[in-house]
Formats: sequence, structure tokens, C-alpha cells
Amino acid sequence: MALRINARLGQFAREMRREPTEYERRLWGALRGSQLEGFKFRRQAVIEPYICDFLCPLLGLIIEVDDDSHDAIKDRDRDFDLAHQGYLVLRFSNFDIRDNLEGVLSVILDRARAMPERQKITHPNPSLGREGL
Repeated sequence: MALRINARLGQFAREMRREPTEYERRLWGALRGSQLEGFKFRRQAVIEPYICDFLCPLLGLIIEVDDDSHDAIKDRDRDFDLAHQGYLVLRFSNFDIRDNLEGVLSVILDRARAMPERQKITHPNPSLGREGL
């Protein structure tokens, strides 16, 4: 049985995908379609109780784009919680993306290359899927 995400969070994530910020749009233009050396990212991914700007599920790498209004203490607590769940969070400001997108991509790529793949979750009895049960 597939895990269900919180309906409210899922709806909010869909809305955020429809209306990205200018800087999220710029970064997504460079990450989408596995352009960054084949690493696949998702936008506005739900990892309860959070919505992450970008997630590479293969690595557990989260990229956050922050504006001036971000609360550093809440971000620190959120990053700690996500790290406890096995994720690594990289944060970049709108200004980083505006002024140095290539540098941001270089940091992301360096970190992604250095990370091991996460353990794949498989069905405990893979033959069931093939037999149509």
C-alpha cells in the first residue's frame, strides 16, 4: 500500500509548484530534466511535516531557496529534523541564485557527487507484483 501524504500539505505543494518564485524558477530551469549530471530533482516535495523546494530522492539531498523573511532558528530546527530523517539540506539565498547561479550549481553538484545513494525501498516479496496479486 502506498504511503499517503497529508492532503493539505499536498494541495499546498501543488499550489507552490504552479506559482514558483522567480528564483525557484531560475534554479528549476537548471535542475529539471536531470540536467545536473543526471541527478533527478523534484519540486515542492512533501517530507512531512515540511514542503521542500527541491529534492533529489536518490540521494536525500534537499535544496532550499530562502528569501529575506526566513527565520534562521526555524530553518535550523527544520534542517536538524530533516537530517535526523536522513536528508541533507543545502540553503541558498535569492541573491546567490540571482548573482551566482553557476556557483550554486557547482556547490550542489559537488555535494551530490560526494553523497552515497539512499537505500532503495523494495517490496518485501517482489514476485507478488509480477503475478498480479
